[in-house]
Amino acid sequence: MESASNEEMLPPALPLATLIGRELRGGGSERPLVRYGHSGFAKRGEDYFLVKPDCLRIPGDPSSAFSVFAVFDGHNGVSAAVFSKEHLLDDVMSAVPQGISREDWLQVLPRALVAGFVKTDIDFQRKGETQREGEMSGTTATLVIIDGFTVTVASVGDSRCILDTQGGVVSLLTVDHRLEENVEERERVTASGGEVSRLNLCGGQQVGPLRCWPGGLCLSRSIGDTDVGEFIVPIPHVKQVKLSNAGGRLIIASDGIWDAVSSEIAAQACRGLPAELAAKLVVKQALKTTGLKDDTTCVVVDIIPSDHCSTPPPSSPKQNQSKLRSLLFGRRSHSSVGKLGNKKKSASFGFVEELFEEGSASLEERFGRNSLSKANLPPFRCAICQVDQVPFEDLITDNGGGYCSAPSTPSSCPYLCSGCRKKKDAMEGKRSNRSTACT
Repeated sequence: MESASNEEMLPPALPLATLIGRELRGGGSERPLVRYGHSGFAKRGEDYFLVKPDCLRIPGDPSSAFSVFAVFDGHNGVSAAVFSKEHLLDDVMSAVPQGISREDWLQVLPRALVAGFVKTDIDFQRKGETQREGEMSGTTATLVIIDGFTVTVASVGDSRCILDTQGGVVSLLTVDHRLEENVEERERVTASGGEVSRLNLCGGQQVGPLRCWPGGLCLSRSIGDTDVGEFIVPIPHVKQVKLSNAGGRLIIASDGIWDAVSSEIAAQACRGLPAELAAKLVVKQALKTTGLKDDTTCVVVDIIPSDHCSTPPPSSPKQNQSKLRSLLFGRRSHSSVGKLGNKKKSASFGFVEELFEEGSASLEERFGRNSLSKANLPPFRCAICQVDQVPFEDLITDNGGGYCSAPSTPSSCPYLCSGCRKKKDAMEGKRSNRSTACT
């Protein structure tokens, strides 16, 4: 009842072009300032972070500037986290067509993120096969791309990104892929051939969180982990929002933070402080609560209107500070909200416009439902690895999930090379693409 009334109160949906045009006409064309800080303590030394505040989509063109921040929480070693830090952003950008407008860039970015995450995972797997090292390690990945007031977040695992707006509303921009807490992911893993259970001790006693077997991983999505089944997928949850001209604060952190403090407590602990000090206080709060039980990494990013000072103003009234709201509007499924394309929507919710959200673990759904513009794409290029294919040399996927010979003219369905097609089949439980070993 309450969810239905909230939905009825939302204003009509607006296309992304309208939102950008409104910003320009309203005098908000100046890009906001981006200020950041980071802090952390190492227990195992498997956390890594990425800070690239001054990226250019078009070399030499300041108007194409964007910023990137990421946190990688490795496990069973550091190889996957290091590899992802070094390659993930490049893999994402390789899936973005050249010479497109800012509006088109923001529209294709969610799909490019999916392609980039999957490509990084495939390349890491191949690296392990050829070098015989690092194949046991895996990593979470939370990648944040900021272009003006538009924030796009892609994540696998349980490193989290939250948004704290000037109105005191704390919004969750990621979904935790923990088997213990995510029922949809448990059902997907078991449907794909995995077994979900707790660790069995002698005598049949079960202890600890739910894990996926083989491998014993507590997560349902990650990059790496080539010793477990392909049902542990690298396909990220992606969310894209547009802030108001008041800006906001992002807190990106590994589970060493979130296992100790809630999203709301982390936001409240550092409101009104510069980003560098804010990151240190979030880490301090986590250590004060539970001690150093895990690697703790925190990156704080402030998106500040260019006509404001660099220190964020204090939060508004206390009654608003106590609200914890996820931008997963209502109680809809993680895998079916806010898709782009024909269903492209934006929802005004406080100070935030939701532009896109998708969490499906199916490549067919992620690539088929919001296809890239074909204007700048070669007709036979693999949607994941970006390798050009010779017509009729290989097979491609059709929109129904089957395979067909390449047509003489390009169709609207995504092309996959044989290697990436095998990866897709393996993730859907159709074939084994990894050597599995029981733990």
